[in-house]
Amino acid sequence: MAQVLLVTRADILKLTPINGNVDTDKITPFIKSAQDIHIQDILGTDLYNRILDGIENSNLPADYNALLVNYIQPVLCHLAAADFYMFHGYEIANGGIYRHQSENSTTPSKNEIDMLVQRQRDIGDHYRRRLLDHLTFEAPSKYPEYYTNNNEDMQPNTRTRYTSGWVL
Repeated sequence: MAQVLLVTRADILKLTPINGNVDTDKITPFIKSAQDIHIQDILGTDLYNRILDGIENSNLPADYNALLVNYIQPVLCHLAAADFYMFHGYEIANGGIYRHQSENSTTPSKNEIDMLVQRQRDIGDHYRRRLLDHLTFEAPSKYPEYYTNNNEDMQPNTRTRYTSGWVL
């Protein structure tokens, strides 16, 4: 299977504060890793692979496309952005690891970056809860692959990740 991404650069730019000047090759690894780590964890291997196959073969049914666009893509965009924020200011090359700094700007502090990362994770977790709620109600009738994982497959993780602190 070729590398199939569940979101495009345009989706990331539309759903997150990432600037349009960011190169696609800079953000693609973060999309791929967030997709493999977070989205497969939520969907389980079989549903995840069904969606990837449908995209690759241009035969994704309408219910699966709605799941992708309305629920999966918002989660993926924000969690990929959170990972991207942590590393975007650095470049790894033959000479070592370099930190970028524009001549007419200041570099944010670690605390500022951490705040931005956490905010994107919080937004991603909100959409994750929406995705899990949708799967709870709709998977039995629309997405049978959600229930067909074998022992070696990733099972769907139905726990929400409350990372935003106390709620009273």
